[in-house]
Amino acid sequence: MVGPAAAAPAPGAAGPALDAAGAALEIRDLEVVYAGVILALRGVSLRASSGRCTAVLGANGAGKSTLLKAVSGMLASENGRVLHGGVWWDGQPVHGRSPLDLVARGIVHVMEGRRVLRHLSVEQNLVIGGHAAPSRGELKRRLEEVCDTVPILGRLYRRTAGLLSGGEQQLLVIGRAMMARPRLLLIDEPSLGLAPKTVDQVFELLDMLRKRGMGIVLVEQNARVALQVADDACVLENGRVAIGGSAQDLRENDDVKAFYMGLHASGERRRLLETVVTRRRRDFGRALARSERHEERQAVA
Repeated sequence: MVGPAAAAPAPGAAGPALDAAGAALEIRDLEVVYAGVILALRGVSLRASSGRCTAVLGANGAGKSTLLKAVSGMLASENGRVLHGGVWWDGQPVHGRSPLDLVARGIVHVMEGRRVLRHLSVEQNLVIGGHAAPSRGELKRRLEEVCDTVPILGRLYRRTAGLLSGGEQQLLVIGRAMMARPRLLLIDEPSLGLAPKTVDQVFELLDMLRKRGMGIVLVEQNARVALQVADDACVLENGRVAIGGSAQDLRENDDVKAFYMGLHASGERRRLLETVVTRRRRDFGRALARSERHEERQAVA
């Protein structure tokens, strides 16, 4: 569920109360800066719940990947930091915590680019994903569960990861993330560079994980497939939430359709905020004209 930005609590303050839907992740009024000068996120607020998928849409440079890195603790590796607002997980502030600590808390980030360990086998990649398993028996159970859920990984078990197709590598990095038993999966551009049939396979897997109770925050440029699997969604533009709501609302929203599929009369693609403002002005103008015609008819009568 995406909502309007709210005032940010003081750092270290108790997190916001979770609602009846069981929302576990809360991003509130988040501002992120790189190198002390580049403001990448500007007051972004977002909530994600267990068993629900929240899609974050937008063009390149909109701030989508930065949002995931702020949640997973990866900002510091790129000279980024939270300037204002913050991130809460299970009611506790987690902005500033290390990625390892966040993985232990159940937050796992699948980064863009299918980052398999290329010279290792599929099995070895999966074992590394489950390195924190408390015992060998538990590690084996996790391997069996992942291969049952993603059967192709079982068939490719001894194959070198770097020799897999792009789609197979994408399924492998998701499987490796599953080995850590995440409660919240952050996944960045899973459809990038994949054939349509393979994209469907990846999103079928994500939908299965969501139905099993995993929370998912999905960053995507492919609005069509993202909004099919998502429950909630927002569009980022220039580091701000341009529009947000249920995925169904965004699928039916004319402004979102125009932004992703339409061109205006001059042939240039509009920015979403420009489209929203233009539509509101047009609707206001029509309402004003109707009001004036009504007053004229009353004056004649």
